[in-house]
Amino acid sequence: MKKINLKMTAFMVVTAIVLSSCASILSKSSYPLTINSNPSNAKVSITDRKGMEIYLGNTPAVVKLKAGDGFFARAEYQVKLSSPGYDTKIIPITFKVDGWYFGNILIGGFLGMLIVDPATGAMWKMETEFLDETLSKSGASNDPEIRVVDVNEIPDSWKTRLVKVN
Repeated sequence: MKKINLKMTAFMVVTAIVLSSCASILSKSSYPLTINSNPSNAKVSITDRKGMEIYLGNTPAVVKLKAGDGFFARAEYQVKLSSPGYDTKIIPITFKVDGWYFGNILIGGFLGMLIVDPATGAMWKMETEFLDETLSKSGASNDPEIRVVDVNEIPDSWKTRLVKVN
């Protein structure tokens, strides 16, 4: 009888530990980020919130990023894309609370909610797992501008649309 109670107690303890962190079991603590660009073969640099470069390479690329940045702290990254003749583009990568984290209320309990998931980073989920960015040519601007030109410098087809201002 004592052996059965000991086995049952051991089974209950192991089950409680296994089910004590809902997001850690059902989710993940690092995510792959797929990066594509136009033009391809652009230089990729990824820095963390402290400004430390954690990846340097070229597109296309797949980089695994940690979701957590310490206890109860989500990770933040910046992806910098650059290519000769094109403007540099910086894209922020952020994380949000994973829905499975709240499963601790029903299944995992306070051990999973207050210790395991925050420590492993599994309480966070990447908002964007794919980047497909088009870089703008250097010097090209999409911003509207006003230029003053002489009436003799414009094409004749434009002259029919001119309006006299007093």
